[in-house]
Amino acid sequence: MSKTRIQYRCRDCGSVAPRWAGRCSHCGEWNALEEEVRVPTPGPGGRAGGTGGTGGTGGAPVSLDTVAEAELAVQPTGLAELDRVLGGGLVPSSVTLMAGEPGIGKSTLLLQMLSAVARQGRRGLLVSAEESPAQVGARATRLGLARDGVWVSADADLGSIRSGLADLRPDVVVVDSIQMVTAGDGGAPAGSVTAVRACASALIDAAKPDGPAIVLVGHVTKDGSIAGPRVLEHLVDTVLSFEGERHQGLRTLRAVKHRFGPVGELGLWEMTPEGLREVADGGAFLLADRRPGTPGSVVFAGMEGRRPLLVEVQALVARAGGAPPRRVVSGYEATRLAQLVAVLDRRAGVPLQRDDVYVSAVGGVRLGDPGADLAVAGAIASAATGRPAPADLVLIGEIGLGGEIRQVAHGPRRLAEAARMGFTRALAPPGMAPVEGIRTIETRTVGHALDVVLAAAPARRPRLRVLPAPGQETAVARPGPGPVSGTSGRPPAAEQGWFS
Repeated sequence: MSKTRIQYRCRDCGSVAPRWAGRCSHCGEWNALEEEVRVPTPGPGGRAGGTGGTGGTGGAPVSLDTVAEAELAVQPTGLAELDRVLGGGLVPSSVTLMAGEPGIGKSTLLLQMLSAVARQGRRGLLVSAEESPAQVGARATRLGLARDGVWVSADADLGSIRSGLADLRPDVVVVDSIQMVTAGDGGAPAGSVTAVRACASALIDAAKPDGPAIVLVGHVTKDGSIAGPRVLEHLVDTVLSFEGERHQGLRTLRAVKHRFGPVGELGLWEMTPEGLREVADGGAFLLADRRPGTPGSVVFAGMEGRRPLLVEVQALVARAGGAPPRRVVSGYEATRLAQLVAVLDRRAGVPLQRDDVYVSAVGGVRLGDPGADLAVAGAIASAATGRPAPADLVLIGEIGLGGEIRQVAHGPRRLAEAARMGFTRALAPPGMAPVEGIRTIETRTVGHALDVVLAAAPARRPRLRVLPAPGQETAVARPGPGPVSGTSGRPPAAEQGWFS
């Protein structure tokens, strides 16, 4: 008879320790070790094996050139934005993990997916471990979803779930959520590292090789990471991240891992009283409330996976009032903002050492594209001078530490999307292929780029120069807006009296 033993596993890195400690010795995370009860199970050759796996076939090694390529039978879900992220749809026998904050709309989205699958003549099963069938039915009625072909089970026991899969033989299964499923053996409680790993491994074995496509709903911790053992993300085929601000309507879905297609694709939804509505034209949705002519507002032509997307970037510059200056971001990397502020100070003469700087990507979008640097810098300079950027201009470009503007990928697709949205000029790195309907203004340095962004409009609020010009020991305050220095040969911005 196998003996059980207690061990402690880190929920972040998955490493095992024989005794509890306040800090993981492998990854250094505090309070990450969780107790688990391990029962050794006989593996191949009588050895004690792990609690799960993906059903490897084993066998002798074979030459890769003799292996036939398997053709994936991707089945559309019926939701265009979800299919975009998944590369066409769900693959049979695959396991997908969808994670997101509570109340963001995961259950609503997946119930809409099951309804769409049922309308295609396929059978869907919802294992609702957190809600009763009556609650699920009430939501389906409120959203006006089809019920025929959608089955609901509220039994969170792993054995009952596997029996239901064998009896019903559904095409798509949603388990909401994996943290609430119990192994049913009286061992580890639901949500523990041991239970989550064991239940996920058992469901993965049920899906492969000829089972249904399974979608597991996962909880997230307060820092945004997926709750449970990190090995869970390695076991599944696809990991989706469903994000958005609870008090805003926009929801985004990204694939951060996908064995059957590219990652980084973005799906957009708007939360409405009738459920999640797909947003096919993301640029029009995000720019709907834009007010051209406002200082600190520029438009960035970005790329999310293979999808071009126009995003408004806003900035606000205000006096720190004697306290240490703050750098506050929403939808942009804080470390990247600090770097841009330093580049603007050293390479473009924009003194911000005593100012608070706030930057936001409007609509709740997260800007991970390096090409957003130029738009953020333009928004900051516009806010600092009170000069609005031209309403017909979009900005594209990565900024290096030397103040140079670097190339970005998919330039023509960005420009084509900007032209479709009615923009006539684009400030971009040199060498970008031209696109009909929009004029490209090439820029090599951040100083020249700010010349273009700010030179066309008068300042809304003239400011006084307080920093000394190069070579001078004292500063002479004088008003008067002027162009930012760049490749035009004009003196630095501090000499022109733009910035205080």
